[in-house]
Amino acid sequence: MANTAQAKKRARQAEQHRQHNASLRSMVRTYMKKVYTALTDGDKKLAEESYKTAVPIIDRMASKGLVHKNKAARHKSRLSAQIKALSDAGSVEKVKTTKAPKATKASKATKAKVVKAAKAAKTTKATKATKTSKA
Repeated sequence: MANTAQAKKRARQAEQHRQHNASLRSMVRTYMKKVYTALTDGDKKLAEESYKTAVPIIDRMASKGLVHKNKAARHKSRLSAQIKALSDAGSVEKVKTTKAPKATKASKATKAKVVKAAKAAKTTKATKATKTSKA
């Protein structure tokens, strides 16, 4: 708990800022949900309109530092891709984002073997190089 007057004031300010930021984050989520609901309903026109209203708000929150700029860009990109997929396909299908597959135990073991073999190859090259330089 804060003991000095300055620390108490900073604690009060931090709480006010936290509540204000929570409100702004909630607003961003609400605007993004409006786009998602329009997408799931299959309403392209409403999705585009709600996207156009959501983009400036997402950008504003990113410029304030409430949301990281890369996260804001990712959300905008995915929303626009889903709107485009809706207009192209005529129905809503979530746009699949490419993610790296999770490493399984077998793939981890294989990777470990490859790394071990690469290290062994490096050491044999190094020993050959030192032997030839000595000779």
